[in-house]
Amino acid sequence: MAPPLAAPNTFIQQHNLVEQVADYLTQAIIQQHFLPGERLSEVQLSKDLGVSRAPVREAARLLESRGLLISKPRRGFFVRALNAVELEDVFDLRLCLERHAIQRLSERYSSEAERALRQQVEVLCEAAASNDGTRRIEEDLQFHRLMLHYAGNDRLLRAFDNLTHELRLCITLITKTHEAPDTIATSHFKLLDALASGQADTCREAIDYHIGVARDFVVKGVSDTGDHRHEDVLSR
Repeated sequence: MAPPLAAPNTFIQQHNLVEQVADYLTQAIIQQHFLPGERLSEVQLSKDLGVSRAPVREAARLLESRGLLISKPRRGFFVRALNAVELEDVFDLRLCLERHAIQRLSERYSSEAERALRQQVEVLCEAAASNDGTRRIEEDLQFHRLMLHYAGNDRLLRAFDNLTHELRLCITLITKTHEAPDTIATSHFKLLDALASGQADTCREAIDYHIGVARDFVVKGVSDTGDHRHEDVLSR
């Protein structure tokens, strides 16, 4: 016998609740309300959010799959801290994706793509001047997502979307270690200049420099602050 019609609706509501809890935890982690290595209390979170422990647990599992939390047997979920090696891996994959994307984009760069990307850089500069760190991160990611979108490869874009969860942590570290955070926004104009040149080599050099500078700031910052001390707690 087929299940009653109410069952799917109940599932959808539960699923949406899990996503809401996951969004809350994501923002809390990015804003460092929960610090790297910190254990999350399902009991306390369920009380704070006014929900049962089930959606909190499911949201934690979702964030574990996205690389923001890790679980330890019989100990619960902990905020993940990316060590220098893991950061290098994230930026290495990002560079592979964006290097290919910008080369594809240079071959099909349209006035529509240029207009959308330039407008997004303006938005990013406005966000950089504000005190809203979360918005800066999202606008930064949106620029690069637009670049991959106009590159015209949906699978490449999906791969980038899968990486963005960890990239949020990386960009948070950039804004904390960069000597002049506002230059993070204006540096995107150099990518536009490279695309306008129509030269694939120029574009590749521009993205290599853009991502390479970010990587170097983050890796050096993590090494200098001794975040490797969390590795024994957070290793998988």
